[in-house]
Amino acid sequence: MNPVSGGYTSAMDFILWILAVILVISGIVSLFRKQFLWGIVLIVVGLLVGPGGVSIFT
Repeated sequence: MNPVSGGYTSAMDFILWILAVILVISGIVSLFRKQFLWGIVLIVVGLLVGPGGVSIFT
């Protein structure tokens, strides 16, 4: 599989998407546990890492 043709990028997008989902869910759980600053930080980092919107890696 040629990495330039999209195989590598689609795998990287999937990994970043999973990481972003984990971060956002962790942030929501933190908000429910009354750890507001940590929850907000996790949600913002999850939104920055995710490949769907703004991504710091692309």
